[in-house]
Amino acid sequence: MEAVRPDSCESGPAAPRAEERPAPEARVHFRVTRFIMEAGVKLGMQSIPIATACTIYHKFFCEINLDAYDLYLVAMSSIYLAGKVEEQHLRTRDIINVSHRYFNPGSEPLELDSRFWELRDSIVQCELLMLRVLRFQVSFQHPHKYLLHYLISLKNWLNRYSWQRTPISVTAWALLRDSYHGGLCLRFQAQHLAVAVLYLALQVYGVEVPAEDLYYGYRDPLRPWPRPYLRPG
Repeated sequence: MEAVRPDSCESGPAAPRAEERPAPEARVHFRVTRFIMEAGVKLGMQSIPIATACTIYHKFFCEINLDAYDLYLVAMSSIYLAGKVEEQHLRTRDIINVSHRYFNPGSEPLELDSRFWELRDSIVQCELLMLRVLRFQVSFQHPHKYLLHYLISLKNWLNRYSWQRTPISVTAWALLRDSYHGGLCLRFQAQHLAVAVLYLALQVYGVEVPAEDLYYGYRDPLRPWPRPYLRPG
């Protein structure tokens, strides 16, 4: 096992930009995290456990070479571990069957034979390996609660017509979900990601937020976004 690029997921200005990552590696992580999201939905996982599973996956491959372990085994173990961390426990049998159907559409569930038990043992052993590699630091602060708070505040600021005619909320949540295809969740603070996806959603639909700065009591033309949202957490 060889650690690689231990600083590739640092937060702050020193972290590499997404465009500096090797394109093939980024595409691989995109495919695997898409599998995590789709499998999580089929397993009935909520948004936070799915986000935790993606974060665990990305954090693991900040420490380990991409070709050191089977990516989809790591993904399944990430789902299993995230269920424990977020107290939405999942059975390994369900994870295995959902994953099997994902790669073999229309197939029957696996029989409880030696192949099944070997795969189950591999998931459990991989989970233990991941915990050791990540030094048992598998609890994360996600942007979801910040985005919910920001959306409620924004709904109160905008007039009802502007809010109802544009799917700002749906778009912001979709952008936040898609951000977990890459390592943004490890590079930036949760509240900053929440502001970023909301700002992008507003830009997409050309919605202007009233720029009255409620925190400082005056209007700042250079910073149209209310300052309380941008203060460091």
